Amino acid sequence: MAKKTKQDILKLVKENDVKFIRLWFTDVLGQVKSFAITDKELEGALENGMGFDGSSITGYQDIEESDMIAMPDPDTFAILPWRPSEKAVARMICNVLNPDKTPYEGDPRYVLKRALERANKMGFDHYYLGPELEFFYFKTDSATDILDKGGYFDLTTLDVASDLRRETVLALEKMGIDVEYSHHEVAPSQHEVDMRYKDALEMADSVITYRVVVKEIASKFGVYATFMPKPIFGQNGSGMHTHQSLFKGSKNAFFDAKADDSLSDTARCFIAGLLKHSKEICSIFAQTTNSYKRLVPGYEAPVYIAWSRRNRSALIRVPLYYPGKEKATRCEFRACDPACNPYLAFAAMLHAGLDGIEKKYKAPKPMDQNLYHLTDEERKEKGIETLPDNLGHAIAITESSELVKKVLGKHIFPRFVELKKKEWDEYRIQVPQHELDKYLSIL
Repeated sequence: MAKKTKQDILKLVKENDVKFIRLWFTDVLGQVKSFAITDKELEGALENGMGFDGSSITGYQDIEESDMIAMPDPDTFAILPWRPSEKAVARMICNVLNPDKTPYEGDPRYVLKRALERANKMGFDHYYLGPELEFFYFKTDSATDILDKGGYFDLTTLDVASDLRRETVLALEKMGIDVEYSHHEVAPSQHEVDMRYKDALEMADSVITYRVVVKEIASKFGVYATFMPKPIFGQNGSGMHTHQSLFKGSKNAFFDAKADDSLSDTARCFIAGLLKHSKEICSIFAQTTNSYKRLVPGYEAPVYIAWSRRNRSALIRVPLYYPGKEKATRCEFRACDPACNPYLAFAAMLHAGLDGIEKKYKAPKPMDQNLYHLTDEERKEKGIETLPDNLGHAIAITESSELVKKVLGKHIFPRFVELKKKEWDEYRIQVPQHELDKYLSIL
C-alpha cells in the first residue's frame, strides 16, 4: 500500500470538506488522548507537529520537562463517520516526539516500532495480527443492565444490539478497517466484531480506533459499550484472543509442509517463547485488577501455560491447517483482554516470541485434552503452570523481568510498574459488598 504524502492529506481534506482534524495518541495505559486542530493548521502540523503538555498524560513526562510534539502519521488519516459530513471531522494517529524531533521513549507506539525493528533485523518482514475483541452493551455506564439474553452465535430478534453491530461494522469499514465477522458472544449482551488480520502497527492503531468506534456508535443509540474484562459475575468475561504469525516477504515463516502438523521450527520456538515469558508479560496483556476475575478456570479464559492444536483450554491454540491455506498457519494467544494497551501488548508478545526463536527455546509437547478436567496433581505431573491469579502477583513478576525491561524501555518500565502497584494497593484495601455479606453478621 502506497504511503500517503502531505499533499495527499491536504487534498483529501479539501475534497471532503474537513474542517477539524483530531490528533490521537495513547497514554501508557492505552487510553486515547486527543486534541483538535483546524484545516488551516494542518499543513504546519504535518510539517512540524503540534506541541502539547506531556506532564498531564499518564506515564509521560515530569512537569519540568513537559514539552512534547504530536507528529501526525499521514497513513492514519480517516474521516469520523459519526460526525456531520458538512465541515467534517477527521482523525490522525500521532507519533510522540521530543522537542528535538527524536522519538519519545514514553510513546507506546514507539515501543511497538522498536519491537518490529528487532523482528526486521532477524529477517521477518511482517508480524501479522488478528485480535478478536469482545465487549458488552449495557443500558448505562453505571450498572450492568443487559440489552439481550442471547448466547454464542445466537440470532437474536431485531433489537438494538443487531443494529448496533451493523452500524459499528459500517463505521469501521468507512474508516478503512476491514471486518471479517460480527456475532453475539457467549454471555448475555456480549458481542464481537472481528477485524481482518494486518501488520502489527496498523492493527494496534485499528484496535484503539475500534474501541472508540464501538463506544461512539453505542452512545449514538443511547446505550453504553464497555471493554471491561469481567463486568458480570458468573458469566464469561471479554477477551482479546490474538492470532499471530511472522512472514518473510510473502512466505509464512510459521508453515512447514514437511512437518506432520505443518508447523515450522520457527513457529515452535515462537510458541515456546510466548509460553516461557507469559507470566512476565501478564501484567501487560491483562493490566487491570478486573482482568484477573476473567482469568479463572471454567469460563473459556485460559490460565494454564500450555499449547494445543484446536483445544481452547490452553493458553496458546494452533488452529487446524487446511491444505492450500499455508498463509493462514498461525498461533492464537488467548489470555489477552481488550482493556490492554495494544501497542505494549503486541510488543511484549513479539519480543517473547523472538526470544524463543533467537535462543532456540524448545516447545513442550502439545496438550490436546481439556486442561480444566485435570486435577491440580495431574497438571503438576505434566509440568503445567498457571498464569498469575491477581495483578499484585503479576506485577511482582514483571518487575523482575529483564525481557519486560527490554520491551518497555527505561522510561515506561518503572512508570508502568509504579502505576500497576498503586492500582493493586488501591484495590486490595477495599471492603467489597461480598465481604460484608459474608462476615459482618457472624464475626
